[in-house]
Amino acid sequence: MKKTLIVGASGATGKLLVADLLKRDTEVTAIVRTTSSLKSTFENHPNYHEVSASITEMSDNELLPLLKDCDVVFSCLGHNLNFRGIFGQPKRLVTDTIEKMSRVIESLKPDKKVKVILMNTTGNCNRDIPEKPPLSQRFVIAILRLLLPPHVDNEQAADFLRTCIGQSHLFIEWIAVRPDSLTDEMAVSEYEIHQSPTRNVIFNAGSSSRINVANFMANLAIDSELWDVWKGKMPVIYNAV
Repeated sequence: MKKTLIVGASGATGKLLVADLLKRDTEVTAIVRTTSSLKSTFENHPNYHEVSASITEMSDNELLPLLKDCDVVFSCLGHNLNFRGIFGQPKRLVTDTIEKMSRVIESLKPDKKVKVILMNTTGNCNRDIPEKPPLSQRFVIAILRLLLPPHVDNEQAADFLRTCIGQSHLFIEWIAVRPDSLTDEMAVSEYEIHQSPTRNVIFNAGSSSRINVANFMANLAIDSELWDVWKGKMPVIYNAV
């Protein structure tokens, strides 16, 4: 049985990811704030475990037992879409969390590589390729980079995986999943995966249902062949038209 850890599990996509993984006979540990408990939803499932804590306040030592023998780590973290969430602290919520978890994994020196799956955004380019989005998109993203700390946080989190973890880390492999405009749907539908955005993410955005994003992330964790296709990359997910 695979052992997984999810941060941001109480978010709109995180809850769907927990549910999807539990259907696959996977052990899930979720780090959630006390006010965001999922116990009422999953308490009867023997493979669901919950840690009530703020990931930003957890020390490396507190994370050690949660990451020990862990196969897959998911980050579904995001900033709240209000003034405090956008402009307040922590401005590096996602980046600091990815760095902290990577540091703890390195200290554990696991026998097999731990998979890290980051939920990111199509507004962030994969600079490993590199991608060349339309001029209009680049112009708006440059403005967002100046005005919106959460966008910078998303970029820096993926950049840490690209540049600091890289393609040949001793203990970590990673994938950054990039949905476009997120939507809410009741069931998994057909979706497409691309290496890079096929649309202007500002002026002609596509849609990515949260339940499809959760399904793809769960598939990556379980399906080793699918993982080998996308490891070290930043796949883009769109709902099929």
